[in-house]
Amino acid sequence: MRGPNIKMNIAVIAIVLTATLSLGLTSCTSSAEEGNAAMAQTKKQVMTITEQEVSAVQKAWGEGIVKIGKIYSDKGDYSAAATEHINNFYNYQEGSVLFKPTLTSEKQFRTDFEGALSYFVGGNDKYKEDNGFAIKPWSNVRWENIGTKIMGNMAVAMGNYYFTPAKGGDDVKVEYSFGYTKDKDGNLKIILHGSHIPYQPAN
Repeated sequence: MRGPNIKMNIAVIAIVLTATLSLGLTSCTSSAEEGNAAMAQTKKQVMTITEQEVSAVQKAWGEGIVKIGKIYSDKGDYSAAATEHINNFYNYQEGSVLFKPTLTSEKQFRTDFEGALSYFVGGNDKYKEDNGFAIKPWSNVRWENIGTKIMGNMAVAMGNYYFTPAKGGDDVKVEYSFGYTKDKDGNLKIILHGSHIPYQPAN
């Protein structure tokens, strides 16, 4: 009599173990899927760019340019201020930046940090045409954004910005195209800076 009972008990135990394992695997799979979905949603939230963020970064960039010029006028360490400005607003930390500054004709394109710093403050023998755009100096930068296109973790903005000379005079109108992306920490950084004096037809 013991033989059939033992076989029956073993069968019952096997059924219980199978059901338990099945429920456990289903629960783990469900938890993993929920975790992956949550991570994907979080990443999407971090990497998505808004027009408000672009506008805020543009305003802060202009204030940074004014700050560099003021430090220069006050005989402070304007080169350090420009270095901080580039680190804050340009994504050289994660690769090259496509930087075409306004007042250049010999070395128009600057893909590394050194070239960008030279444009803002001058004094680099590799870039003899640079007089230091940020140390003119300027008292204000006003943005006229014509449009912004957002594609996931990238935004492109185009328009005019106007630079007010700190020593007086008319605003200088410049055309721009800026490309932005968020770095690994979620900070909006410039990866494309194209800046040009508006076309002036010959008289």
